[in-house]
Amino acid sequence: MTVLNELAHALTSGAVEVVDLTHRLDPDFPVIVLPPEFGQCARFRMEEVSAYDHRGPAWKWHHISMNEHTGTHFDAPVHWVSGRDIPHGHVDEIPPDALIGPVVVIDCSEGAARDDDFELTPEIIEAWEAQHGPIPAGSWVLMRTDWSKRTGADYLNMREDGAHSPGPTPEAVQALVARDIRGFGTETVGTDAGQGSHYDPPFPAHFYLHGAGKYGLQCLANLDRLPPTGAMLIAPPLKIKGGTGSPLRVLALIPKEAT
Repeated sequence: MTVLNELAHALTSGAVEVVDLTHRLDPDFPVIVLPPEFGQCARFRMEEVSAYDHRGPAWKWHHISMNEHTGTHFDAPVHWVSGRDIPHGHVDEIPPDALIGPVVVIDCSEGAARDDDFELTPEIIEAWEAQHGPIPAGSWVLMRTDWSKRTGADYLNMREDGAHSPGPTPEAVQALVARDIRGFGTETVGTDAGQGSHYDPPFPAHFYLHGAGKYGLQCLANLDRLPPTGAMLIAPPLKIKGGTGSPLRVLALIPKEAT
């Protein structure tokens, strides 16, 4: 039996479970809000073209529009100025084998429940490695906060001084890049903390990840269903020519015993 046959058997037998890490894409899903002097991220919109009626008697379809970085989405290196010159940095140029890889989940949910501005630090990464072993090169590292369980205004958590949500410190992102990770993912609207503009450099996850040719995933869900290690992530963005990012459906394969 080949490796692919074994995987197919594991999927059909239920030995491997497919977990959807994606939010439903609809007009009510929050998008990042930038200071008013900057361009803004457009929400998802869907317009009916026909619905088995005079506009098309046997079919139903829609026009859709949105920003590249709406909903559960992928950030390519060229999304940030530090990655503007990275080879194969647009979504249509990324090798397909880079879009599938092993998953590491760092559970920060207790800290995020206590502090909206909870920070992932190098010390937390090192404590995780002391328990689970070194983070393998080529891994997707996902920061679990259970933020995806929030809805409405609580998700962006905007205050007078901007959004308040968990994220990594500059030193934590540098530590992950030094481990040669594939990419970094969060349950919040961005890979950076809500107050990420106040770090040096501002928005360090974007700056260091994309400057190193790494990828970002935002607005993930169901990270509480993943084990700390042992899962496989499938995260192919749309193949948009010159695209800086893309909405996508993120799936994880996990061994049944892990659930």
